[in-house]
Amino acid sequence: MIENYKIAVIIPCYKVINHIEGVISSIPPYVDHVIAVDDKCPQNSGKFIEMNCKDPRITILYNNVNQGVGGAMITGYQFCLKSGIDICVKIDGDGQMDPALMKLFVDPIIRNEADYTKGNRFYWFDGLKEMPVLRLIGNSALSFINKLMSGYWEIMDPTNGYTAISSKALLHLPFDKIERRYFFESDLLFRLGLIRAIVQDVPMEAKYSDEKSNLSIINTMITFPSKYLKRIFKRIIYLYFLRDFNAGSVSLLAAIPSLFFGSIFGLYKWYDALSNAKPTPTGTLFIIALLIILGVQFLITFITYDVYNYGAHSHRARKSN
Repeated sequence: MIENYKIAVIIPCYKVINHIEGVISSIPPYVDHVIAVDDKCPQNSGKFIEMNCKDPRITILYNNVNQGVGGAMITGYQFCLKSGIDICVKIDGDGQMDPALMKLFVDPIIRNEADYTKGNRFYWFDGLKEMPVLRLIGNSALSFINKLMSGYWEIMDPTNGYTAISSKALLHLPFDKIERRYFFESDLLFRLGLIRAIVQDVPMEAKYSDEKSNLSIINTMITFPSKYLKRIFKRIIYLYFLRDFNAGSVSLLAAIPSLFFGSIFGLYKWYDALSNAKPTPTGTLFIIALLIILGVQFLITFITYDVYNYGAHSHRARKSN
């Protein structure tokens, strides 16, 4: 069945000339097109590929300005849509991603079980031993934030760059709004969540060698939180107050004022008690505790509703129906 689909592999190329030949030579024969995107690489990776790689499937695209991994991928995606490609696979050019696994990413899309597949390095416990501790902790935290931002509560390892997407899903994505740089994978999940695309994880082992990441940890810590908060707010507004108003909307509307007023009132009474050296009345403490408990309960109800109605299983169920 795979031969009935036109499959393209997109490789963002930026400082990858030490590995790119091996990556391209390992791409399976069922792939119809190999698209290398030179993202204004200082090593002139596009010219390097032209001179050293003779695979007839290769097409080299050039960005006039460095746009980051997201910009390179969007250039590749737009080319694929114009070329009638059915499935676009993304792998990096640094040798971390095994092209032999590609069929695992493509098959769920062919079987109409997913619109987008992505790697998950957290599935196999033994494989995590190779992952640097700092990266392991960071990815675990980002995974939870991404669940809240995208609604894909069963998806882990959101920054994993080994992905595949159907052309049908690509047609519904706003390329002019998608983040161009290292927030690309997370932002793409957010956009896919808004169009209710089906996303599926593909278990894979973590692999690290002598490659050097271009991602700045300090820059990530400074810039990513505001991006996440903005998209979490957008998703909640879109799904719970603009497109629909449901039990989750009511739970959230009840949770926010309960937690806010309970916390503010509690802090005020605590400060007042310390300043005036007098105990807070039991009735007042009861009201504060009740507001906070109710707020937490309503918040749990909202999250439960969100997981059940917008999680990966609910997406899959709607698709099958």
